[in-house]
Amino acid sequence: MLASVLLAGIPKELAVFSIAMLPVSELRGAIPYGLLTEPKLSVARTYILAVLGNFVPVIPILLFLEPVSKFLRRVPILDRLLTWFFARTRRRGTLVEKYEAIGLTLFVAIPLPVTGAWTGAIMAFLFGIRFKWAAVCISLGIMIAGVVVTLASLGMINLWHFAT
Repeated sequence: MLASVLLAGIPKELAVFSIAMLPVSELRGAIPYGLLTEPKLSVARTYILAVLGNFVPVIPILLFLEPVSKFLRRVPILDRLLTWFFARTRRRGTLVEKYEAIGLTLFVAIPLPVTGAWTGAIMAFLFGIRFKWAAVCISLGIMIAGVVVTLASLGMINLWHFAT
């Protein structure tokens, strides 16, 4: 309901695409929004918009995280913050560390909090996965997560209709 108020007047397609780009919601928030709020989008349209929107931040993160982090590390407080953040992210990346590209795909494919494209792109940087492999693995993970979230959302719709 809050999303409907905040996104009032924005075309639904743009809202789904934009929600999928955000680091916290990603497609885990975009797909339910597209399928569950009025006017509802088709399953295919919602899935495609959410997957594409979720992939948009991946390329800049993969390309620019290293130079930006090197620049920011020149400031002591930012260096400490990045050291903490990267260490915390690395601890969550045992799957990626152990299985590399396949682990990255699986990590991104799991639609849980602190998994997804944003964290996957950061992990690809931290574990030294080459750009091409990282982009492919993250996009596959996004597509798998999109299927899982779509099926879960459709299940919620069916449960809602059954209950009412």
